[in-house]
Amino acid sequence: MVSKRRLSKSDDKETLTEDASNARKQPLSKKTKKSHVYYEVEENDSAFIKLLKTSGIILKTGESQNQLAVDQIVFQRKLFQTLRKHPSYPKIIEEFVNGLESYIEDQDIFRNCLLSCERLQNEEASMGTSYSKSLIKLLLGIDILQPAIIKTLFEKLPEFLFESMNSDGINMPRLIISQLKWLDRVVDGKDLTTKIMQLISIAPVYLQHDFITSLPEILGDSQHADVGKELSDLLTENTSLTVPILDVLSSLRLDPQLLSKVRQLVMGKLSSVKLEDLPVIIKFILHSITAMDALEVISELRERLDLQHCILPPQFLASQSKMKNKSQTRSSGNQENSDEDCVFLIFDIIKSAVRYEKTISEAWIKAIEHIAPESEYKTFDLVMLLIIYSTNTQAKKYIERVLRNKIRSGCFHKDLLQGTFYVHYLDVCPSILSLAQNLLHSLDQSIILFGSLLYKYAFKFFDTYCQQEVIGALVTHICSGNEAEVDIALDVLLELVVINLSAMRLNAVFVKGILDYLDKMSPRQIRKLFYILSTLAFSKQHEGSSHIQDDMHLVIRKQLSSTIFKYKLIGIIGAITMAGIMAVDRSRFSSLTQGKADLSNEQYTQVTSLLQLVHSCSKQSPQASVLYYDEFANMIQIVKLAPKVLEWVGQTIFNDFQDAFVVDLCAIPQGNYPFPVKALYGLEEYGSQDGIAINLLPLLFSQDFAEDEGRRTSQESDHKLVSPLCLAPYFRLLRLCVEKQHNGNLEEIDGLLDCPIMLTDLEPGERLESMSDKERSFICSLICLTLNWFREVVNAFCQQMSPEMKGKVLTRLKHIVELQGILEKYLAVTSDCSPPLAAFDLETLDVTPHASTVFSAKIKKQGITGKRKRKAGGNKTSPHDMISKEDGSECDPTPSNRGQLEKEFKGKEEKTVSLQNYHLLFRELDMEVFCILRCGLLTKFILDTEMHTEATEVVQLQPPELLFLLEDLSHKVENMLTPSVARRVPFLKGKGSQNIGLSHVQQRTGQEIVHCIVQLLTPMCNHLENMHNYFQCLPAENHGVVDGPGMQAQEYRLMSSCYQRLLQIFHGLFAWSGFFQPENQNLLYSALEVLTNRLKPREPDQSLEELLSQSFHYLQNFHHSIPSFQSALYLIRLLMVILEKSRVPTQNKEKIASLARHFLCRIWPSGEKEKSSIPNDQLHALLSIYLEHTDSVLKAIEEIAGVGVPELINSSKDASSSTFPTLTRHTFVIFFRVMMAELVKTVKGLQAGTAADSQQIHEEKLLYWNMAVRDFSILINLIKVFDNRPVLHVCLKYGRLFVEVFLKQCMPLLDFSFRKHREDVLSLLGTFQLNTRLLHHLCGHSKIHQDMKLTKHVPFLKKTLELLVCRVKAMLILNNCREAFWLGNLKNRDLQGEEIVSQNSQESRADESEDDTSSQVSKSKATEDGEEDEASDREKDEDSDESDNDDDSD
Repeated sequence: MVSKRRLSKSDDKETLTEDASNARKQPLSKKTKKSHVYYEVEENDSAFIKLLKTSGIILKTGESQNQLAVDQIVFQRKLFQTLRKHPSYPKIIEEFVNGLESYIEDQDIFRNCLLSCERLQNEEASMGTSYSKSLIKLLLGIDILQPAIIKTLFEKLPEFLFESMNSDGINMPRLIISQLKWLDRVVDGKDLTTKIMQLISIAPVYLQHDFITSLPEILGDSQHADVGKELSDLLTENTSLTVPILDVLSSLRLDPQLLSKVRQLVMGKLSSVKLEDLPVIIKFILHSITAMDALEVISELRERLDLQHCILPPQFLASQSKMKNKSQTRSSGNQENSDEDCVFLIFDIIKSAVRYEKTISEAWIKAIEHIAPESEYKTFDLVMLLIIYSTNTQAKKYIERVLRNKIRSGCFHKDLLQGTFYVHYLDVCPSILSLAQNLLHSLDQSIILFGSLLYKYAFKFFDTYCQQEVIGALVTHICSGNEAEVDIALDVLLELVVINLSAMRLNAVFVKGILDYLDKMSPRQIRKLFYILSTLAFSKQHEGSSHIQDDMHLVIRKQLSSTIFKYKLIGIIGAITMAGIMAVDRSRFSSLTQGKADLSNEQYTQVTSLLQLVHSCSKQSPQASVLYYDEFANMIQIVKLAPKVLEWVGQTIFNDFQDAFVVDLCAIPQGNYPFPVKALYGLEEYGSQDGIAINLLPLLFSQDFAEDEGRRTSQESDHKLVSPLCLAPYFRLLRLCVEKQHNGNLEEIDGLLDCPIMLTDLEPGERLESMSDKERSFICSLICLTLNWFREVVNAFCQQMSPEMKGKVLTRLKHIVELQGILEKYLAVTSDCSPPLAAFDLETLDVTPHASTVFSAKIKKQGITGKRKRKAGGNKTSPHDMISKEDGSECDPTPSNRGQLEKEFKGKEEKTVSLQNYHLLFRELDMEVFCILRCGLLTKFILDTEMHTEATEVVQLQPPELLFLLEDLSHKVENMLTPSVARRVPFLKGKGSQNIGLSHVQQRTGQEIVHCIVQLLTPMCNHLENMHNYFQCLPAENHGVVDGPGMQAQEYRLMSSCYQRLLQIFHGLFAWSGFFQPENQNLLYSALEVLTNRLKPREPDQSLEELLSQSFHYLQNFHHSIPSFQSALYLIRLLMVILEKSRVPTQNKEKIASLARHFLCRIWPSGEKEKSSIPNDQLHALLSIYLEHTDSVLKAIEEIAGVGVPELINSSKDASSSTFPTLTRHTFVIFFRVMMAELVKTVKGLQAGTAADSQQIHEEKLLYWNMAVRDFSILINLIKVFDNRPVLHVCLKYGRLFVEVFLKQCMPLLDFSFRKHREDVLSLLGTFQLNTRLLHHLCGHSKIHQDMKLTKHVPFLKKTLELLVCRVKAMLILNNCREAFWLGNLKNRDLQGEEIVSQNSQESRADESEDDTSSQVSKSKATEDGEEDEASDREKDEDSDESDNDDDSD
């Protein structure tokens, strides 16, 4: 028979009341004595009956209740007095009890005596409560009767232990025990405890539960210890009583040691208990925790608690059905409801514990914080942090810090967080939103991502109200103005639209409010916002969203018609984004929907009308047209349009492009042009009547010259307005339309790859200086437009597979490099040149002002298809012919041989500018372009692999083209994968422009970019190894000397730059923070496998540590051929990034230090015009890396300062240290600053120690401080030689910091080391005293020269020196040397030791005080501890600093 467990102590009282009520309703037992008659008053001459009747109780027979004629207290008092005054007292007590025993022999009478008495009507108004006790309970309240009656009850109780429950529903054992509860006084508690424990040992199991849970209500506080001990013993014997025993122990006042013993016993059984028993066990464990053992107990509880009880079975466990499909089939509704109740009870107990017990909440946080990163984390860990975060406001900052650390280390990942939201009754929505908001303010990408997941899962799992709060919080982030927050919040909204579109539609009004904050959004953010709104407005799953559609149309039309250019651009972006959603191809949904897959006529009309509206509103502005074409192209690239719309768009663009930009090659425009018009840069020879050309120069001329000279004729008004700015973006749009229509086949427009351009001779030659500024500006614009055309051509055809097309793409790439060299020459001599920008999105508006002039031109029509047909019919060019035509084509005026290239570079060195500041002028290269890196690199020494095996000729990638590609790729990697730290920018302020010109690559995610680069790792490794071989093969006598015999300087610089860019790309790739996310681990493995396979053949199933180690070794091998200091730094940083991903980085840490030292000790080639080719910031970084990774920082500093610097001092003026060639007089301040900073950082990490530490530890720390003070002394004394201002500033700043650390870390060590290591302490203080005196001299020097940068450090330094004097005095007092401390004055001196006289009137007094009051120590004051004269000398020298301060204040 199993009884129901009760947690509440009031359950027994309720059961008793219920039993009593049932007793009144049910008939009495049929077993009655014949001498008794129902409803009769018991009449007997026994002393028991008489005394009760005299005191006020009338005993009834049968089913009637005993009647109480007086108040209960009055009855007890009367009976007590009667018994005490009875002549036969105390014998009357025995007679009374015997009479009771005789009376209750009948079971029905006994039960009647256990039930409550009935109050007479005339007594109901008397004092007391309406509740009446039973006769037995009233008698137990009389002290002189209590022991005997208790004995009687326990003798009577065994008769009923094994009887079944009576028909009236009354359980006699429970009724008897209930008489003992809540007695006002227990006369003999020890005897009662003994009896009850004996009863528990023999009772049935179901009664044992009831008896045990009744103990706190029966026994007094004095018996708690004995009962607790008995119960703990019973717990070890009978595990079935665990729950009632623990429930009782939680209510008793017990010894902590006993509770700890029981807790350990229970904790061992925690993993095997039933779910319904878990709440009581957890309650007991949490109740028994003390401040001393809280952390230990919580850690063990966390380890043993089964998380499966905390997961919602219907959803989360269904996803893990493979693990669940065992013999467990708990599908019944009653069982599930019971489990949910138990889980709710568990969380209720835990919440109460962490809310009201600060010790428990703090211990739980610490337990999670101390979990090792390699250990397994549980869902319950994250659940507990969220519960404590919601219940304990004081611990929020602490929890946030723990969360950030765990997220950074990858311990809390996406799956763990998702499981957290499946937990029962995790009703902490406001706290989760608050936490997510704080996490989104972080600068760490992984933490920001975790915060976004909190928003995402809160919206997915919580109710409608919380969903509204989530949307409100995201809108707040978007309107905050912080770029990082805006991006991540918009990304979350995009995901929510996909996850739950119907719920998002309910909150569309909040999202629409963001339209008021478009001013400071970037184009990418505006696209995301309009994509979200368009999806909400035009989704096919839901109709009735016309109000959203109307609002969007209204906003877009208003912006398109705006006269402010900025708002027109916003309108273009919004309209194109909305058109893409409206015209999306829904054929993939046709199987799910019974409607038509294609657009209806009405939808088709809406889309075409919207696109025509955008075109008409933008055609009057070339800049707006460029943005329109770019946005349209991006939309076509990303969105799969409906075939009907795509066909209309493709045909319209195809025809318009031919009309606007293509002319017949035979019809060269004739006119009064300032330059002769020629068809240049054609890749094939054409007859005089064949082919087409791009009409570029006439179009540009029509703007720059024709308008100014007033030559516009009436005939021009008949032609369509067109701008040469639109050539490249229009072609990009055309190319993408053709790609989409023909599945990547570009045969329809392949004539544009090799067709010439209407230009003029661009090579300046001798006419450069004679040209006017307007002519040079015109040529610059013409070159920029030509470059952008070639860039888009390369973007379009770079993925074509035929060898002929690949060769032409490489030739166009060569043209780009050559034209850039020509452009640099023009820009160098053109002061006010402002070439047209390549893109006109919002981010470029604040950088360079735009012109709104409308260009017009004559267009001669010639179909592109005609060229294609002619070519297909008769122009079958073999790879041999194609290569030979590339080398000597008449259409290519620029030289392509190697010697001419070098000659061009030599000329460019004389007077050129860098195009790095002009990146806004050029069209962006797509990521697909970098597949050209798979081509081989041919140099004088290396012939790389073939690009394609079927070709008979090797297609070669020259160093200038390789450098061009690598520079562009490194620029993308730097801005997209390793962005600079986000800066807080006020919402109304302008944002930075670091990502301008990267609008196409910004359409991709970080994972997509990394995937593209990983695919290119193999060819980049080939190029890297070729560079390595090139520099290894240089003549040994010329290594490191750029202009040595047999070397070509320009080729050396090209190869060196390629080397640096390759390392820079590798570093940017492996430094990507996304590798720490679990979903990106495969990308990391793929990248490392590429590097590993360069060393040895692939081995399956290699661990991450093996891949990291082998990759580290592969990259380390390149250090022998590093050509420049910048490349060396990138190699070091790349190795450090690889090392950071390892779990055992210490193995290769020393290799980093060794490599850094090797680079510091190497002679680097210097530039022609610079004293040194090593930038200061890069030297600072490399030296810091060396000192941070070396085994002994102090020895490394001593080597540099004690060996390298003296070599520098003894060398000539422009020479360097022989040991450290990077250490020169120019770079000394960098070395000095880094060494001082690392010295302070190192000593800060050394703990002060305590007197309880071992003697060996004291000696080791004392030795360490001796070395640190010696290094400090060497560095400080260098200011006597290098006394320039930067060095003195470093000395003042870090000198004070070192003295402060000495005070905090070293002086406590000297306190308890002085007696045993007196000589060592004296030597240490003696050396340090000389240093502090020099610091004081430096303070005087700063004041004499009145240098504000130096003097601002003086007050803080002097204060620190004063504290040092006081601290030394305290140390002497501690060691019983107080008499040895004297305080004197010293004069102020400069760095050379000359006296500084501050007041002439005090010269004589100052001279007199020099000898008398200098800090000397009395040699006769040594104490009994054995301090010698030298000790006092050293201490007094320290005290002299105090006197210096006094003189300085005069």
